[in-house]
Parts: sequence; C-alpha cells; structure tokens
Amino acid sequence: MRIALLTEGVHPYAPRTGGGWCGRLVEGLAEHDFRLYLLSTGAAADRADEADRAEPPGVVHELPMWGRRPAGRGPSLHRRRLYVRAYRDLVRALVLPGERAGFADGLYRLAALAREDGALPAFLASGQARRTLEQEWGSPGADTAAGQPQVRDVLVAGDLLEQCLRPLSAPWYGTGEQGLGGVDLCHVVGGGPAALPALAAKHLHGVPFVLTEHGLHLREQYRSYRTAPYRWPVRALLLGFFRLLAEETYRQAAVLTPGSAYDQHWQLRCGADPARTRVVHEGTPAVTRAAAGPEPEQPTLVWAGALEPGRDPALMLHAFARVRAELPGARLRMYGEEGVPGYLAHCRAVADRLGLGGSVTFEGRPAGTARAWEAGSVVVFSALAQRSPRLLADAMLSGRAVVSTEVGVAREVVGPTGLLVPPRSPQSLAGACLALLRDEERRARLGLAGRLRAQERFAVEPVVAAFREIYLELLSQWPAFPAGDGPAVDALRPFARPVEYWVRGVRAAAESPAERPSQGPPQRLSEAVTDTEPGVAEPGALAEAV
Repeated sequence: MRIALLTEGVHPYAPRTGGGWCGRLVEGLAEHDFRLYLLSTGAAADRADEADRAEPPGVVHELPMWGRRPAGRGPSLHRRRLYVRAYRDLVRALVLPGERAGFADGLYRLAALAREDGALPAFLASGQARRTLEQEWGSPGADTAAGQPQVRDVLVAGDLLEQCLRPLSAPWYGTGEQGLGGVDLCHVVGGGPAALPALAAKHLHGVPFVLTEHGLHLREQYRSYRTAPYRWPVRALLLGFFRLLAEETYRQAAVLTPGSAYDQHWQLRCGADPARTRVVHEGTPAVTRAAAGPEPEQPTLVWAGALEPGRDPALMLHAFARVRAELPGARLRMYGEEGVPGYLAHCRAVADRLGLGGSVTFEGRPAGTARAWEAGSVVVFSALAQRSPRLLADAMLSGRAVVSTEVGVAREVVGPTGLLVPPRSPQSLAGACLALLRDEERRARLGLAGRLRAQERFAVEPVVAAFREIYLELLSQWPAFPAGDGPAVDALRPFARPVEYWVRGVRAAAESPAERPSQGPPQRLSEAVTDTEPGVAEPGALAEAV
C-alpha cells in the first residue's frame, strides 16, 4: 500500500509528529510504502529532542511554508478572473457570517486553478488579490469591520494568507509516481495547513485521508494568536481561516484519530463525526525504559514543566509551604526552563516570601526526564491546563507516584493510579502530597500501578496495530484503480486493484482509459457490475484474483 505522510516540521524531524512518531509508524508498518510530504518551517529550534528522534521515510518531498514565495508568473487575463472569483468566495467566507459555506468551494477552485497553471503564489501576491481582500474585508456586516482594518492590515493579512495557502501550489498533485494522485491514501499528522494537500488530493483524485492530531492545531492557533504581533482584524481573519479549515478537514477525513479523548471532545465540538473518530494514544519508546531507582533519603517532591503562568508553579510553591509546615525535612526540586521572560525571578521571589529558603531548588532543564523523576519521591503537576498526555505518561513510566491537578487529559491518563486535586487549590495539593510522603507502601503501590497503566496505553505496538487495521479497513471500503496498466503495475502495487476489479464488467471499465473516471472516487461494485447478476461473480473470478 502506498501511503503519503503529510506534516509540518523541519527536515528530517517533524515536531508535530511527537518526536519521531512518523519514524516509529513507518518502522512498524514496513510492509507499506511510505513517503513523507513535509511543510518545512525552516526553524532549527523546532527539532525534536535528541533522545526521541527517528528518521523519516526515505522519500521526502519538502515545501518551505514561510519566507519568500515560490518563483513563477501570474495567471493570464482570462484566468485571472477565475482566480479573483475563487479568492473572493474564500475571503467572503472568512469575514461574512452568512457566507461560511463558500469556503470549501473557493478553496477547491483555487487548488484546481493552481494545478493547471501554477500561478497561485504570484496571484496571491498581486495587487488584484489585495484589492479583492480589501474590498470584501471592509464590506458591511463583516466580522472584522469593528476592528477597522487598515491598509497595512491588508498587506500583512495578504502575505499570511499566501503562506497558509502555499501547499495548494505544491508540485505534488497528479497521478504520476511522485504525485498524491498515485497513492492509495494520505495520512495527515498535525492538521492545519498540512491537511490542504490531502483535501486537494481527495477533491482532484478521490484519494481518502486519515487525520491524526496529538494536540489540536486549531487550539494551538487560538492560544498563539492571543499574543501575535498583529492587529485585531488580522488575527480575527487568520483565526477564521484556521477554524473553517479545521471544520472542512474534519468533514472530509475518512477517519480521525485524536491522541486522547480530551482532543476528541474538541474535534466533536468543531463538527467531527463521532462514527469516524477513534482515539489512538500516542505511543512512546520510553515504555521499555527501566523504572527509577531507590527514592532519595529525604522526602522530595519533583515538579516539571515550563516556568509560566499556565503551569502554575506558584501553586506548587504555596502548596509546598504547607507541606514544609508539616514535614520540615521535605524538599522541592523544580525542573524546567523559563517560558515567560522574568518568570523565574518571580518564582524565586515567591519562594523567598514564603520563607522556603534552601528547601526549594530551581534545576533548569534536566539532561533527561528520567533523571528528573528519579530525583524525587513523588512527582507533582500543578498546571491549569494539561493538553498533552506525554509528560504525565513519562512520569508514570518512572514508577513514581503522581499527583496532578484535574485538568485536561489528567483524569484520562492517570486514572485511579494517582491522586487528582482541583486546580488553584494549594490546600488540596498539599494534602495529597503529604498523604503520599507519609505512606511509603502507598507510594510504591500507586507508582507500580501507574507504570503498568502507562505501559499498556502508550506502547508503540498497539499504535502500529491500530493504524494497520485502519489502513486496511479504509482501503477495503474505498477501492482505487491504478494510474497505469499492465502486469508490472499489478506486481509492484498489490493493493492497486480491489477485489471487485476481477468481476466481469468492472475489469473492462478499469482497463479502458476512456471510461476510467478522471476525478472523484472510482466506481463502486454496485455501480460498475453490468454483465452479471447482482452479487454473482463470473466463475473462476475468485481463483484468478488469488
């Protein structure tokens, strides 16, 4: 089976894949032919951690997402009118509440035009596109009219939309050996702009796609645009684009595989079909790591995370002050880098004000998470939001007992193997920490149970098995004829001809280029069988297929 992996990141490591996730999937499904289509961000800082890197598939197609637009000439006068109409429909969908339904139509028409002449990047950077954007953006009833978009807003938003739509102009479409039209299915990892090639491939060639999200792209955009250096009209326009793109992606995906039930709830709120949604937890090779060694001699709490308000290290410090009042010998080790400028100094000031003195140490970024968990008796998480299960699962794999605020994925990951407390409650957090620090047998029991739970849920093998089943089930319901003909194609591409191909009438239609459909999914068995009785195959057909 030929599978196209579509994601964002930096070659050869894509951060949206969860630190080598694509590499582990390819290694586990070696029977399939994978190719990586990468939207490159060009930021070296986005690379995954050294300990969790994995090589991507051997065939890599890369498209720079940011920076200077691709070279090329603009469309001719006649075709420019077609571009303007499609672009106007897309922009109206972004700014006018009553025109939301036109987003998909405008998007697919731009994709079809870009495939024909490759002039989309030049058109989006042209004065005609900016005038269209300005005209529709300032029309009566627009969502962003209250923000009074200015000329500079039009220029900035036009450049950002060009970059977001750049995957539509990638040289990846067609039914050739390197084109997305020649694969059996697409697998989008991360969502967002990475889904645009899959949407175009489905619209142009009828190729189905699977969407995997470990942390929702739309939710990340809402968080990041709160502090983006753009005026309100630009932020509202871009967030509208990502919202409508997510809705269309969820609507067109054959199968959605969120990394947690928490992410699944978000997808359902955005219009995903529950019947096409399956939770597949993110596998990690850390499940084979040995448990942490003996506990430190002094009762020690370990806190890990970025030093920022969202992780609420101040709550941990206030809770630890209550722990120290009961257990004067307790220690707190806080691991993590400064997420907000000046926040480390703020945490130190809070610790001094609470009189914690040398009982609290700020360790910075650890050499490895395993070493951080090993340094404590209990691992504590005090975040106000817990979107990813990765750090929680890693702590549980150490065999240390876990205390966490009950937010996000915490209940789903920790379950009955740890202690969950309400957020913003130092008294509850301190009580849970004291209960475990005073009971060695309970710590050991919960630590072992948590390790077994994490090994069961986050092992790599169940993830690989789940996608093997999803791929085969999807292809069995979505047959596709090959782009070429002849016995050589059959020998190299065993999944290119479905079982119904061997029924008389279907085979003739498949071998005739004139009768083969050019767009959309190929004929189903019920539509294609003409020379036999319903449900009856020609004698010997099954033997020939085998």
